[in-house]
This record gives sequence, structure tokens and C-alpha cells, in this order.
Amino acid sequence: MLKLAIMADFLSHVYFDNTVQDYFIALLLIAALMFGLRVFRRFILARLKKVSENTDNPYDDFLVFILEAKILPLLNIFAIYMGLVTLTYSDKVEKYLMAGLKVAAVYFVAKLVTASLQFAFEQMLQRNSEENDLAATGKDTSNDLKGIMIIVKVIVWVMAFVFLLDNLGYDVTAVVAGLGIGGIAIALAAQTILGDLFSYFVIFFDRPFEVGDFINVDDKYGTVEYVGIKTTRIKSITGEQVVISNTNLTNSRLHNFKKMQQRRVVFCIGVTYQTPKEKLAKIPRIIKSIIEQTENLLFDRCHFSKFGASGLDFETVYFVNTSDYLVYMDAQQKIYLSMFDAFEQDGIEFAYPTQTLFLEGLHAGALKEKFEN
Repeated sequence: MLKLAIMADFLSHVYFDNTVQDYFIALLLIAALMFGLRVFRRFILARLKKVSENTDNPYDDFLVFILEAKILPLLNIFAIYMGLVTLTYSDKVEKYLMAGLKVAAVYFVAKLVTASLQFAFEQMLQRNSEENDLAATGKDTSNDLKGIMIIVKVIVWVMAFVFLLDNLGYDVTAVVAGLGIGGIAIALAAQTILGDLFSYFVIFFDRPFEVGDFINVDDKYGTVEYVGIKTTRIKSITGEQVVISNTNLTNSRLHNFKKMQQRRVVFCIGVTYQTPKEKLAKIPRIIKSIIEQTENLLFDRCHFSKFGASGLDFETVYFVNTSDYLVYMDAQQKIYLSMFDAFEQDGIEFAYPTQTLFLEGLHAGALKEKFEN
């Protein structure tokens, strides 16, 4: 009985407006909640993580990541708060305690929002990459998110800061008004920069081209090396780096050769007017045979197209079954060389810019005498 009396007397002592028993209850509540969260992490969350690792679905992996990295830390802070809130404080201490909880809550919620938005953008980018067969080319699309995530994080954290100030009791009307006026002033002063920024969003979401694509803009041909918030850098075929603003890119007619599966080729040749009719009829068959015997080519047509100023013109159309420019040039060279050999064997002469003058009614001596006089 004496021990119980001593214990009861000890528990009834008051320190800072709370008895020792109140402190024990607060500690036990904190310990119980923390233990429950630890059990959840060790058994349930570990089980969920193991299951998610054995699936190809990225969404369950993200859910486990959010639970472990974002939600559990917030719940730990909430558990401590639930224990401390059972105690009695002065108004000032209670105000600081609530402020600390709000800061922690806003911080982790902002982290949760940015992580969720980044995951959403990653999935959208991955789907776009799969649709455009970027995985087969080995292109790394992770760098495309860096610029847009910087902007997203700035927006989220500014909104979180304003929300926190409002919940802490500060008048945010002046802050919001100041941000609005400042935003208008910045927009007017930096119209070009903002135009390039919005064009960057267009490039990111619409995907008219990717890093590594071979494109043509106006008279510039080259490979896209980097897509930035304001400019895009292209390595031209002549070796130098071309820097073009994103606005100019989205406003221009852009040719992207990435999706080209076949290259349509049209070329014309001319033979002399003295070529016999039988040999003229033979030319389309010769060219067709040469193209059909060349690898990666698909013959379309070859016709006697017109009577030219210097010869009889033939137009040929064929397809190259690849977008590789070197393959096309090698095939065209092989066709020309083979045509040269075949025409030489059949006695067919190529036409070139010449004029033949036919004189009738005068023999050579009379013509000589006429010019001498």
C-alpha cells in the first residue's frame, strides 16, 4: 500500500501544467502509434513491396513508394502530435505546436503532389515513347522531364507557401495581389521568353520531334541534340551546332525523317534524238531490271515522259525501303553505273545540252564559196 501511495503521489506531481501521469499517457500514446506504424512498415508494407516487385505494373510500385517515402513520415509526425495534444499548454506553446504540424503537413503534401505529377508525366512520356518506337532506338527520354519538372515544382511550392501563410493566420490577399501584379509585369517584360516556354510545353506534350531525330527546319538539316526551356539545339549536317528558339520551331514547317519508312526517288535521264524506236522501247525494261536487282529497292515505273530540248526524256520512280540516306545514295550510284554499262552495250547515247544544225540544198563547196564571198 505504501508503494502504491508513493506511486500515486509521484504521478500526481504537476510540471508545466501537466501531471506526471499526463506525460506518461502522452508517451504511451506516441509509443503505441509509432509501434503500429512500425508494424505496418515491417509486415504490410514489406509484403506490398515484394508483391509489386514481381509485377510489371508501375502503378503499384509508385503506390508503395508514396506510402514509404511520403505518407509514413507524415503519419509519424501526426502520431507525435496526437500524443502531445493530450497535454495542456499555454496559448503560445499550443500556437507553435499547431504551426509546426501545419508546416510539416504542407511540406509532405507538396512533396506528394510533385512526386505524383512527375510520375504522371513519366508515364505519359513512356507511352509516347512506346507509340513512336523510341525504346527500339535506345533513346533516353528522362532528360525531357527536367525542364518541365523545374517549372512544376516552382508552381507547386509557391502555392504551398501561400496556402501555409493563409493557414498560419497571415493575410495573403496582399501577397496574392503582389504575385498577380508581378506576374503581369514579368509577362509584359518577357513575352519572348514566355512564348518560348509555352512552345516548350507544346514540344513536350505534342512531341513533334525527339532528341536524336533528324529534322529539317527551313533550310537547316540536322540531328536534335537538346531540347531546352527556351531553345533547341541541332547538330547540322555540316558539323556546326544550330540554336533555334522553341517558338521558331513550333511556328515553322518542320520535316521529321524519323517516321519515314520509305524514300520515294524520282530521276530523269535523256537520250539523243537519233536513238532508234526499238532501243527507246527497250530503255524502261533495262532500268526496271537494274532497279529490281538492287537490294532494298522497289520499282514503281519508268516512262518515256517528254520530248526535251536536247533529247528524249525518261522519268523513273522507285522506292528505297529504308530511311537511311547512305543506303539511298549507294543504290542511286549503283543504278547510274549499271545504266551506263547497259546503255554502252546497246549503243544508246545519253543526251546532253547540244544543238545539231542541219543544212540542206548546199553542198560543201558551195557553202565554202558563199562564206568566202
